[in-house]
Amino acid sequence: MTQSVVVQVGQCGNQIGCCFWDLALREHAAVNQKGIYDEAISSFFRNVDTRVIGDGGSISKGKICSLKARAVGHRVFGSLYQDQILEKLRKSAEHCDSLQCFFIIHSMGGGTGSGLGTFLLKMLEDEFPEVCRFVTSIYPSGEDDVITSPYNSILAMKELNEHADCVLPIDNQSLFDIISKIDLMVNSGKLGTTVKPKSLVTSSSGALKTRHKKPFDAMNNIVANLLLNLTSSARFEGSLNMDLNEISMNLVPFPQLHYLVSSLTPLYTLTDVNIPPRRLDQMFSDAFSKDHQLLRADPKHSLYLACALMVRGNVQISDVRRNIERLKPSLQFVSWNQEGWKTSLCSIPPVGHSHSLLALANNTCVKPTFMELKERFMRLYKKKAHLHHYLQVEGMEESCFTEAVSSLSALIQEYNQLDATKNMPVQDLPRLSIAM
Repeated sequence: MTQSVVVQVGQCGNQIGCCFWDLALREHAAVNQKGIYDEAISSFFRNVDTRVIGDGGSISKGKICSLKARAVGHRVFGSLYQDQILEKLRKSAEHCDSLQCFFIIHSMGGGTGSGLGTFLLKMLEDEFPEVCRFVTSIYPSGEDDVITSPYNSILAMKELNEHADCVLPIDNQSLFDIISKIDLMVNSGKLGTTVKPKSLVTSSSGALKTRHKKPFDAMNNIVANLLLNLTSSARFEGSLNMDLNEISMNLVPFPQLHYLVSSLTPLYTLTDVNIPPRRLDQMFSDAFSKDHQLLRADPKHSLYLACALMVRGNVQISDVRRNIERLKPSLQFVSWNQEGWKTSLCSIPPVGHSHSLLALANNTCVKPTFMELKERFMRLYKKKAHLHHYLQVEGMEESCFTEAVSSLSALIQEYNQLDATKNMPVQDLPRLSIAM
Protein backbone atom coordinates (compact mmCIF):
# COMPACT_ATOMS: atom_id res chain seq x y z
CA MET A 1 0.00 0.00 0.00
CA THR A 2 1.38 3.42 -0.98
CA GLN A 3 1.26 6.54 1.17
CA SER A 4 0.77 10.23 0.47
CA VAL A 5 1.64 13.39 2.40
CA VAL A 6 -0.84 16.26 2.48
CA VAL A 7 0.52 19.80 2.74
CA GLN A 8 -2.08 22.43 3.70
CA VAL A 9 -1.01 26.03 3.18
CA GLY A 10 -2.81 29.19 4.26
CA GLN A 11 -6.28 29.68 5.70
CA CYS A 12 -8.07 28.21 2.70
CA GLY A 13 -5.75 25.20 2.44
CA ASN A 14 -6.06 24.39 6.13
CA GLN A 15 -9.85 24.72 6.18
CA ILE A 16 -10.21 22.39 3.18
CA GLY A 17 -7.68 20.00 4.71
CA CYS A 18 -9.61 19.85 7.98
CA CYS A 19 -12.80 19.01 6.07
CA PHE A 20 -10.94 16.32 4.12
CA TRP A 21 -9.58 14.63 7.25
CA ASP A 22 -12.98 14.67 8.99
CA LEU A 23 -14.77 13.19 5.97
CA ALA A 24 -11.99 10.65 5.35
CA LEU A 25 -12.30 9.44 8.95
CA ARG A 26 -16.07 9.21 8.46
CA GLU A 27 -15.53 6.98 5.40
CA HIS A 28 -13.03 4.72 7.12
CA ALA A 29 -15.22 4.44 10.22
CA ALA A 30 -18.16 3.35 8.05
CA VAL A 31 -16.03 0.62 6.44
CA ASN A 32 -13.78 -0.35 9.34
CA GLN A 33 -16.28 -0.46 12.19
CA LYS A 34 -13.90 -2.30 14.51
CA GLY A 35 -11.48 0.59 14.39
CA ILE A 36 -8.50 -1.55 13.39
CA TYR A 37 -5.48 0.31 12.03
CA ASP A 38 -5.28 -1.44 8.66
CA GLU A 39 -3.60 -0.93 5.29
CA ALA A 40 -6.44 1.20 3.95
CA ILE A 41 -6.19 3.80 6.70
CA SER A 42 -2.38 3.73 6.74
CA SER A 43 -2.24 5.29 3.26
CA PHE A 44 -3.04 8.70 4.77
CA PHE A 45 -3.09 8.27 8.56
CA ARG A 46 -0.46 7.45 11.16
CA ASN A 47 -0.93 6.65 14.83
CA VAL A 48 0.72 9.98 15.59
CA ASP A 49 -1.06 13.06 14.28
CA THR A 50 1.31 14.77 11.84
CA ARG A 51 -1.29 15.92 9.36
CA VAL A 52 -0.20 19.57 9.42
CA ILE A 53 3.48 20.16 8.85
CA GLY A 54 3.47 23.43 10.70
CA ASP A 55 1.24 25.83 12.58
CA GLY A 56 -0.43 27.79 9.81
CA GLY A 57 -1.18 30.57 12.26
CA SER A 58 2.45 31.03 13.21
CA ILE A 59 3.30 31.51 9.56
CA SER A 60 0.39 33.61 8.39
CA LYS A 61 -0.25 35.82 11.44
CA GLY A 62 1.42 39.16 11.89
CA LYS A 63 0.95 42.78 11.01
CA ILE A 64 1.62 42.35 7.31
CA CYS A 65 -0.38 44.28 4.76
CA SER A 66 -2.45 41.79 2.75
CA LEU A 67 -1.55 43.67 -0.43
CA LYS A 68 2.02 42.41 -0.30
CA ALA A 69 1.39 39.16 1.58
CA ARG A 70 2.13 37.03 -1.49
CA ALA A 71 5.58 38.55 -1.89
CA VAL A 72 6.20 38.17 1.85
CA GLY A 73 4.94 34.57 1.83
CA HIS A 74 7.17 33.58 -1.06
CA ARG A 75 10.27 35.70 -0.47
CA VAL A 76 10.34 36.17 3.30
CA PHE A 77 8.43 33.41 5.08
CA GLY A 78 9.61 30.79 2.59
CA SER A 79 13.26 31.41 3.43
CA LEU A 80 12.56 32.03 7.11
CA TYR A 81 10.74 28.72 7.70
CA GLN A 82 12.41 26.63 4.99
CA ASP A 83 14.60 24.52 7.29
CA GLN A 84 11.82 23.97 9.83
CA ILE A 85 9.27 22.93 7.21
CA LEU A 86 11.75 20.81 5.27
CA GLU A 87 12.67 18.88 8.42
CA LYS A 88 9.03 18.04 9.11
CA LEU A 89 8.48 17.04 5.48
CA ARG A 90 11.47 14.72 5.63
CA LYS A 91 10.20 13.13 8.82
CA SER A 92 6.77 12.59 7.25
CA ALA A 93 8.41 11.06 4.18
CA GLU A 94 10.59 8.76 6.31
CA HIS A 95 7.48 7.27 7.94
CA CYS A 96 6.17 6.20 4.52
CA ASP A 97 7.01 2.72 3.24
CA SER A 98 6.22 3.77 -0.32
CA LEU A 99 5.77 7.53 -0.69
CA GLN A 100 3.73 8.10 -3.81
CA CYS A 101 2.54 11.67 -3.80
CA PHE A 102 2.54 15.09 -2.16
CA PHE A 103 -0.87 16.79 -2.10
CA ILE A 104 -0.68 20.56 -1.78
CA ILE A 105 -3.90 22.44 -0.98
CA HIS A 106 -3.82 26.22 -1.25
CA SER A 107 -5.59 29.27 -2.65
CA MET A 108 -4.32 31.45 -5.47
CA GLY A 109 -5.75 34.83 -4.45
CA GLY A 110 -4.53 35.11 -0.88
CA GLY A 111 -1.01 35.85 0.27
CA THR A 112 0.09 32.79 2.23
CA GLY A 113 -1.44 30.18 -0.09
CA SER A 114 -0.12 31.70 -3.30
CA GLY A 115 3.25 32.76 -1.89
CA LEU A 116 4.35 30.15 0.63
CA GLY A 117 2.36 27.44 -1.17
CA THR A 118 4.30 27.80 -4.40
CA PHE A 119 7.58 28.18 -2.50
CA LEU A 120 6.94 24.76 -0.93
CA LEU A 121 6.14 23.33 -4.35
CA LYS A 122 9.58 24.28 -5.64
CA MET A 123 11.17 22.97 -2.45
CA LEU A 124 9.42 19.61 -2.84
CA GLU A 125 10.66 19.31 -6.41
CA ASP A 126 14.23 19.93 -5.28
CA GLU A 127 14.13 17.56 -2.30
CA PHE A 128 11.85 14.81 -3.66
CA PRO A 129 12.17 14.99 -7.47
CA GLU A 130 10.80 11.46 -8.00
CA VAL A 131 7.62 11.97 -5.96
CA CYS A 132 4.53 13.20 -7.79
CA ARG A 133 3.26 16.68 -6.82
CA PHE A 134 -0.53 17.10 -6.99
CA VAL A 135 -1.81 20.62 -6.37
CA THR A 136 -5.38 21.63 -5.60
CA SER A 137 -5.58 25.35 -6.33
CA ILE A 138 -8.58 27.51 -5.45
CA TYR A 139 -8.89 30.35 -7.95
CA PRO A 140 -10.51 33.66 -6.93
CA SER A 141 -13.79 34.81 -8.43
CA GLY A 142 -14.18 38.16 -10.17
CA GLU A 143 -15.77 39.57 -7.00
CA ASP A 144 -12.86 38.55 -4.79
CA ASP A 145 -12.33 40.85 -1.78
CA VAL A 146 -8.53 40.89 -2.22
CA ILE A 147 -7.96 43.61 -4.79
CA THR A 148 -4.49 42.31 -5.67
CA SER A 149 -5.61 38.68 -6.15
CA PRO A 150 -4.81 38.90 -9.91
CA TYR A 151 -1.19 39.73 -9.02
CA ASN A 152 -1.00 36.90 -6.51
CA SER A 153 -2.59 34.43 -8.92
CA ILE A 154 -0.41 35.29 -11.92
CA LEU A 155 2.79 35.08 -9.87
CA ALA A 156 1.65 31.73 -8.47
CA MET A 157 0.69 30.43 -11.94
CA LYS A 158 4.30 30.71 -13.09
CA GLU A 159 5.39 28.42 -10.23
CA LEU A 160 2.58 25.94 -10.97
CA ASN A 161 3.60 25.85 -14.64
CA GLU A 162 7.19 25.03 -13.75
CA HIS A 163 7.04 22.81 -10.66
CA ALA A 164 3.70 20.93 -10.45
CA ASP A 165 2.97 17.54 -12.01
CA CYS A 166 -0.82 17.94 -11.91
CA VAL A 167 -2.98 20.90 -10.95
CA LEU A 168 -6.68 20.72 -10.15
CA PRO A 169 -7.92 24.30 -10.62
CA ILE A 170 -11.14 25.01 -8.74
CA ASP A 171 -13.10 28.21 -9.16
CA ASN A 172 -14.81 29.85 -6.18
CA GLN A 173 -17.69 30.96 -8.39
CA SER A 174 -18.35 27.39 -9.53
CA LEU A 175 -18.50 26.27 -5.90
CA PHE A 176 -21.04 29.03 -5.18
CA ASP A 177 -23.11 27.91 -8.19
CA ILE A 178 -23.13 24.27 -7.04
CA ILE A 179 -24.22 25.29 -3.53
CA SER A 180 -27.06 27.36 -5.03
CA LYS A 181 -28.11 24.40 -7.18
CA ILE A 182 -28.21 22.09 -4.16
CA ASP A 183 -30.04 24.63 -1.97
CA LEU A 184 -32.66 25.07 -4.68
CA MET A 185 -33.25 21.31 -4.71
CA VAL A 186 -33.30 20.91 -0.92
CA ASN A 187 -35.67 23.85 -0.39
CA SER A 188 -37.91 23.25 -3.39
CA GLY A 189 -40.64 21.64 -1.28
CA LYS A 190 -41.56 19.27 -4.08
CA LEU A 191 -42.94 15.85 -3.20
CA GLY A 192 -40.26 13.19 -3.15
CA THR A 193 -37.30 15.57 -3.05
CA THR A 194 -36.08 14.77 0.47
CA VAL A 195 -32.31 14.52 0.39
CA LYS A 196 -30.14 12.27 2.56
CA PRO A 197 -28.15 14.64 4.81
CA LYS A 198 -24.99 12.53 4.62
CA SER A 199 -25.16 12.43 0.82
CA LEU A 200 -24.78 16.19 0.25
CA VAL A 201 -21.32 17.07 -1.08
CA THR A 202 -21.66 20.36 0.84
CA SER A 203 -22.28 18.68 4.21
CA SER A 204 -20.04 17.17 6.87
CA SER A 205 -22.98 15.46 8.58
CA GLY A 206 -21.81 12.34 10.38
CA ALA A 207 -18.19 13.47 10.64
CA LEU A 208 -16.43 12.02 13.68
CA LYS A 209 -15.16 15.38 14.85
CA THR A 210 -17.72 18.10 15.55
CA ARG A 211 -16.54 21.51 14.39
CA HIS A 212 -18.12 24.94 14.62
CA LYS A 213 -19.66 25.78 11.28
CA LYS A 214 -17.79 28.37 9.27
CA PRO A 215 -19.04 30.50 6.35
CA PHE A 216 -17.12 28.56 3.72
CA ASP A 217 -17.68 25.05 5.09
CA ALA A 218 -20.10 24.11 2.30
CA MET A 219 -17.59 25.14 -0.38
CA ASN A 220 -14.72 23.44 1.42
CA ASN A 221 -16.70 20.21 1.73
CA ILE A 222 -17.17 20.06 -2.05
CA VAL A 223 -13.39 20.23 -2.54
CA ALA A 224 -12.88 17.71 0.28
CA ASN A 225 -15.26 15.28 -1.47
CA LEU A 226 -13.25 15.69 -4.67
CA LEU A 227 -10.10 14.71 -2.77
CA LEU A 228 -11.90 11.75 -1.17
CA ASN A 229 -12.81 10.36 -4.59
CA LEU A 230 -9.37 11.16 -6.00
CA THR A 231 -7.67 9.16 -3.25
CA SER A 232 -10.26 6.36 -2.98
CA SER A 233 -8.17 3.90 -4.99
CA ALA A 234 -5.24 4.47 -2.66
CA ARG A 235 -7.40 3.94 0.44
CA PHE A 236 -9.77 1.10 -0.52
CA GLU A 237 -9.85 -2.07 -2.57
CA GLY A 238 -11.30 -2.15 -6.06
CA SER A 239 -11.47 -4.30 -9.13
CA LEU A 240 -9.63 -1.65 -11.18
CA ASN A 241 -7.66 0.67 -8.93
CA MET A 242 -5.85 3.67 -10.37
CA ASP A 243 -2.44 4.60 -9.05
CA LEU A 244 -2.16 8.36 -8.54
CA ASN A 245 0.98 8.41 -10.66
CA GLU A 246 -1.11 6.95 -13.48
CA ILE A 247 -3.18 10.13 -13.58
CA SER A 248 -0.23 12.30 -14.58
CA MET A 249 1.15 9.51 -16.76
CA ASN A 250 -2.05 9.11 -18.78
CA LEU A 251 -3.65 12.56 -18.63
CA VAL A 252 -0.65 14.86 -19.14
CA PRO A 253 0.77 14.41 -22.65
CA PHE A 254 2.84 17.63 -22.45
CA PRO A 255 4.60 18.96 -19.31
CA GLN A 256 3.02 22.43 -19.41
CA LEU A 257 -0.54 21.19 -20.02
CA HIS A 258 -1.08 19.60 -16.63
CA TYR A 259 -4.26 21.42 -15.58
CA LEU A 260 -7.17 18.98 -15.07
CA VAL A 261 -10.79 20.11 -14.96
CA SER A 262 -12.77 18.14 -12.38
CA SER A 263 -16.45 17.31 -11.98
CA LEU A 264 -18.26 15.48 -9.22
CA THR A 265 -21.54 13.58 -9.38
CA PRO A 266 -24.01 12.94 -7.85
CA LEU A 267 -24.25 16.06 -5.71
CA TYR A 268 -26.84 14.43 -3.44
CA THR A 269 -29.04 11.31 -3.09
CA LEU A 270 -32.80 11.29 -2.54
CA THR A 271 -34.25 9.40 0.44
CA ASP A 272 -37.81 8.79 -0.80
CA VAL A 273 -38.11 5.04 -1.48
CA ASN A 274 -40.78 5.73 -4.09
CA ILE A 275 -38.27 7.65 -6.20
CA PRO A 276 -36.05 5.29 -8.21
CA PRO A 277 -32.30 5.66 -7.68
CA ARG A 278 -30.48 8.06 -9.96
CA ARG A 279 -29.85 6.17 -13.14
CA LEU A 280 -26.24 5.23 -13.69
CA ASP A 281 -26.28 6.69 -17.19
CA GLN A 282 -27.41 10.05 -15.81
CA MET A 283 -24.45 10.09 -13.43
CA PHE A 284 -22.05 9.77 -16.36
CA SER A 285 -23.93 12.41 -18.39
CA ASP A 286 -23.83 14.84 -15.47
CA ALA A 287 -20.05 14.46 -15.17
CA PHE A 288 -19.69 16.08 -18.60
CA SER A 289 -22.29 18.78 -17.97
CA LYS A 290 -21.03 22.31 -17.30
CA ASP A 291 -23.28 22.48 -14.20
CA HIS A 292 -21.17 19.87 -12.41
CA GLN A 293 -17.71 21.26 -13.24
CA LEU A 294 -15.66 22.70 -10.40
CA LEU A 295 -14.36 25.30 -12.83
CA ARG A 296 -16.49 27.62 -14.96
CA ALA A 297 -16.07 25.65 -18.15
CA ASP A 298 -17.97 23.62 -20.71
CA PRO A 299 -15.78 20.67 -21.69
CA LYS A 300 -18.30 19.31 -24.22
CA HIS A 301 -17.65 22.30 -26.50
CA SER A 302 -13.87 22.18 -26.15
CA LEU A 303 -11.11 19.76 -27.04
CA TYR A 304 -10.14 16.80 -24.88
CA LEU A 305 -6.54 15.68 -24.60
CA ALA A 306 -7.47 12.87 -22.20
CA CYS A 307 -10.07 11.98 -19.59
CA ALA A 308 -10.14 9.87 -16.43
CA LEU A 309 -13.27 8.41 -14.84
CA MET A 310 -12.88 7.41 -11.19
CA VAL A 311 -15.97 5.41 -10.24
CA ARG A 312 -16.92 4.28 -6.74
CA GLY A 313 -19.56 1.80 -5.58
CA ASN A 314 -21.34 -1.15 -7.13
CA VAL A 315 -20.56 -0.38 -10.76
CA GLN A 316 -19.37 -2.87 -13.33
CA ILE A 317 -16.65 -2.21 -15.91
CA SER A 318 -19.24 -3.03 -18.58
CA ASP A 319 -21.34 -0.08 -17.33
CA VAL A 320 -18.34 2.23 -17.62
CA ARG A 321 -17.46 1.06 -21.13
CA ARG A 322 -21.08 1.30 -22.29
CA ASN A 323 -21.31 4.90 -21.09
CA ILE A 324 -18.00 5.85 -22.66
CA GLU A 325 -19.23 4.53 -26.00
CA ARG A 326 -22.53 6.37 -25.51
CA LEU A 327 -20.87 9.70 -24.75
CA LYS A 328 -18.02 9.50 -27.27
CA PRO A 329 -19.95 11.00 -30.22
CA SER A 330 -20.68 14.18 -28.23
CA LEU A 331 -17.07 14.67 -27.07
CA GLN A 332 -14.19 15.81 -29.24
CA PHE A 333 -10.75 14.37 -28.56
CA VAL A 334 -7.48 15.36 -30.22
CA SER A 335 -6.90 13.39 -33.40
CA TRP A 336 -3.83 11.61 -32.03
CA ASN A 337 -5.53 10.39 -28.83
CA GLN A 338 -9.03 9.28 -29.73
CA GLU A 339 -8.91 6.52 -27.10
CA GLY A 340 -7.57 8.77 -24.36
CA TRP A 341 -9.65 7.31 -21.53
CA LYS A 342 -8.44 6.08 -18.14
CA THR A 343 -10.84 4.38 -15.73
CA SER A 344 -10.79 3.12 -12.18
CA LEU A 345 -13.30 1.20 -10.07
CA CYS A 346 -13.29 1.40 -6.27
CA SER A 347 -15.76 -0.92 -4.55
CA ILE A 348 -16.40 1.38 -1.55
CA PRO A 349 -18.91 4.19 -2.30
CA PRO A 350 -18.93 7.53 -0.46
CA VAL A 351 -21.03 7.70 2.70
CA GLY A 352 -24.68 8.23 1.81
CA HIS A 353 -24.34 7.08 -1.81
CA SER A 354 -24.60 3.82 -3.69
CA HIS A 355 -22.13 5.03 -6.33
CA SER A 356 -20.30 8.19 -7.40
CA LEU A 357 -18.07 9.49 -10.17
CA LEU A 358 -15.15 11.88 -10.33
CA ALA A 359 -14.19 12.92 -13.85
CA LEU A 360 -10.80 14.52 -14.53
CA ALA A 361 -10.42 16.08 -17.97
CA ASN A 362 -7.36 17.52 -19.62
CA ASN A 363 -9.40 19.87 -21.77
CA THR A 364 -8.84 23.20 -23.49
CA CYS A 365 -11.93 24.57 -21.70
CA VAL A 366 -9.56 25.66 -18.92
CA LYS A 367 -8.20 28.38 -21.23
CA PRO A 368 -10.94 31.02 -20.64
CA THR A 369 -10.19 30.96 -16.90
CA PHE A 370 -6.55 31.78 -17.61
CA MET A 371 -7.49 34.45 -20.15
CA GLU A 372 -9.85 36.15 -17.70
CA LEU A 373 -7.15 36.04 -15.02
CA LYS A 374 -4.69 37.65 -17.41
CA GLU A 375 -7.18 40.40 -18.29
CA ARG A 376 -7.76 41.21 -14.63
CA PHE A 377 -3.99 41.26 -14.08
CA MET A 378 -3.38 43.63 -17.00
CA ARG A 379 -6.04 46.10 -15.82
CA LEU A 380 -4.01 46.62 -12.64
CA TYR A 381 -0.55 46.23 -14.14
CA LYS A 382 -1.07 48.78 -16.93
CA LYS A 383 -1.60 51.42 -14.26
CA LYS A 384 1.12 49.93 -12.02
CA ALA A 385 -1.55 50.00 -9.32
CA HIS A 386 -0.45 48.55 -5.96
CA LEU A 387 2.83 47.43 -7.52
CA HIS A 388 4.93 49.32 -4.96
CA HIS A 389 3.64 47.10 -2.17
CA TYR A 390 5.32 44.12 -3.81
CA LEU A 391 8.50 45.91 -4.87
CA GLN A 392 9.18 46.93 -1.25
CA VAL A 393 9.89 43.27 -0.45
CA GLU A 394 13.51 42.26 -0.91
CA GLY A 395 14.00 40.08 -3.98
CA MET A 396 10.84 41.27 -5.75
CA GLU A 397 11.45 43.15 -8.99
CA GLU A 398 9.15 44.29 -11.76
CA SER A 399 10.67 41.62 -13.99
CA CYS A 400 8.94 39.02 -11.76
CA PHE A 401 5.60 40.30 -13.06
CA THR A 402 6.61 40.46 -16.71
CA GLU A 403 8.05 36.93 -16.56
CA ALA A 404 4.91 35.63 -14.85
CA VAL A 405 2.53 37.10 -17.42
CA SER A 406 4.77 35.86 -20.25
CA SER A 407 4.61 32.35 -18.78
CA LEU A 408 0.81 32.50 -18.67
CA SER A 409 0.64 33.90 -22.21
CA ALA A 410 2.77 31.00 -23.47
CA LEU A 411 0.43 28.54 -21.73
CA ILE A 412 -2.63 30.17 -23.32
CA GLN A 413 -0.91 30.01 -26.72
CA GLU A 414 -0.39 26.26 -26.32
CA TYR A 415 -4.11 25.83 -25.74
CA ASN A 416 -4.83 28.06 -28.75
CA GLN A 417 -2.72 25.84 -30.97
CA LEU A 418 -4.65 22.78 -29.80
CA ASP A 419 -8.00 24.50 -30.32
CA ALA A 420 -6.98 25.31 -33.89
CA THR A 421 -7.00 21.56 -34.61
CA LYS A 422 -10.46 21.01 -33.11
CA ASN A 423 -12.42 20.44 -36.31
CA MET A 424 -9.71 18.66 -38.27
CA PRO A 425 -10.78 15.25 -39.61
CA VAL A 426 -9.50 12.20 -37.77
CA GLN A 427 -7.35 10.02 -39.96
CA ASP A 428 -7.86 6.27 -39.84
CA LEU A 429 -4.42 4.89 -39.24
CA PRO A 430 -3.70 1.54 -40.89
CA ARG A 431 -3.74 -1.42 -38.56
CA LEU A 432 -0.70 -3.62 -38.16
CA SER A 433 -1.13 -6.74 -40.27
CA ILE A 434 0.80 -9.92 -39.72
CA ALA A 435 1.77 -11.96 -42.77
CA MET A 436 1.01 -15.66 -42.33
